[in-house]
Amino acid sequence: MLAQFGMSIPLVAAPMAGGPTTPAMVSAANRAGAFGMLAAGYKTVDAVEAELKQVRAEGIPFGINLFAPNPLPVDPGKYRAYAAVVQRDADRFGLTLPPDPIEDDDRFDEKVALLLDDPVPLVSFTFGIPARGVITDLRKAGTVVVQTVTTPEEAAQARDAGVDMLAVQAVAAGGHSGTLSPRKPLAPVPIAELVERIVATVPLPVLAAGGLATAAAVAEVIHAGAAAAAVGTVLLRADESGASATHQAALTDPRYTETVLTHAFTGRPARGLRNAFIDAHEAQAPLGYPALHHLTSPLRKTAAAAGEPDYVHLWAGTGYRHATAEPAAAILQRLASLV
Repeated sequence: MLAQFGMSIPLVAAPMAGGPTTPAMVSAANRAGAFGMLAAGYKTVDAVEAELKQVRAEGIPFGINLFAPNPLPVDPGKYRAYAAVVQRDADRFGLTLPPDPIEDDDRFDEKVALLLDDPVPLVSFTFGIPARGVITDLRKAGTVVVQTVTTPEEAAQARDAGVDMLAVQAVAAGGHSGTLSPRKPLAPVPIAELVERIVATVPLPVLAAGGLATAAAVAEVIHAGAAAAAVGTVLLRADESGASATHQAALTDPRYTETVLTHAFTGRPARGLRNAFIDAHEAQAPLGYPALHHLTSPLRKTAAAAGEPDYVHLWAGTGYRHATAEPAAAILQRLASLV
């Protein structure tokens, strides 16, 4: 991977959907000798196209991540019961939340068509493995295809589907888990051990992700067999981050002392800072993605704008205290200092 994309350090600025990843962060990663990735999740096709054009104008190698369909339908009755509970939180902001489930596929086919019409160097998929035809078409277009996996079994499925590379994500990762089986508990396997297991059984290059926030942690996964380490949480406070001011401030707020896995915000397991919303609603929330994402999205956006972190999905991996307010290039170069 390093030679193919002109990288001088084995680091990838991970694609963080919902705002944190920006074209400026992708460019900064390139300047550092790393590899940057855009995040297509939750964006309109027009917004994705605009970001692609912005990065392409710089003439640098880059990638983009898409949410592949892997529906987790919600029980309508459970949805409505949960919606009634969360609506009480929304009332304080004058919001009306969707009373019925909204199910969609994040305009997956349209985004794939965009990437086939004007190919990019690398495309990664999260949540589901796309149809073999999608993978084949992208590869024919000259795109390297990467699949996010969380277990050796998923790695084997991705290999069989024809991908070029694996993004191996451990349970310590911030934000959504890429698990293909979101109804099953996530296995608490450390990232270096998970990389070793997968490289021993699946002969594909590996990007390692999940809780990597120090130079020592990056060196450990490279030693375990990863071609590169993907880092996200440690970049949330970078100068180029698009994360909300409320999210960034929470990362250093002494009130927030741990991260937990939660499905209360989106109906799918994700790791974030433990806050009042999680404490109040985790036990009540049904599984159901993207229905719960659409339910709570207005509340989360409004609360972030209002500086109310206890109603916001404060996505963060276990190494969140290492996130620093400085240029992304400086962060990435420091993380690569031991490899």
